[in-house]
Amino acid sequence: MKNSLVVFAAGCLGGLVMCVVMWLFSYYGITQSLNVKLAGSVSPHWMYPRIVWGGLWGLLFLLPIFASSLFARSFVIALIPTLIQLFVFYPFYEGKGVAGLSLGLLTPFLVFFFFWVWSLTTAVTLRLS
Repeated sequence: MKNSLVVFAAGCLGGLVMCVVMWLFSYYGITQSLNVKLAGSVSPHWMYPRIVWGGLWGLLFLLPIFASSLFARSFVIALIPTLIQLFVFYPFYEGKGVAGLSLGLLTPFLVFFFFWVWSLTTAVTLRLS
């Protein structure tokens, strides 16, 4: 139970960092310069579900995947929510097409990058705890 609570909390922190990075990319026009329509915000209404999902995705860190290498582990674990976002949520729940390509051709890359930020933050938090 303790491990589950720790990885959930670390995942929530990773979700918070991911939201801030997404907001910074929007604020400084990086996503717009890449012709991708992903907008971040720091409003509680926008951040709350992403922080909670970050905590739930954090439970993936209970799996024994590349436990020795921080970067390899964060990379592989980031692939799981990225693939779910691109091939389940975008096409079926949000109507953004397969891989969210209606948001821009580089959407899959940015979605993976943002989930990698979440995963790396979570992995570092777990290593420090």
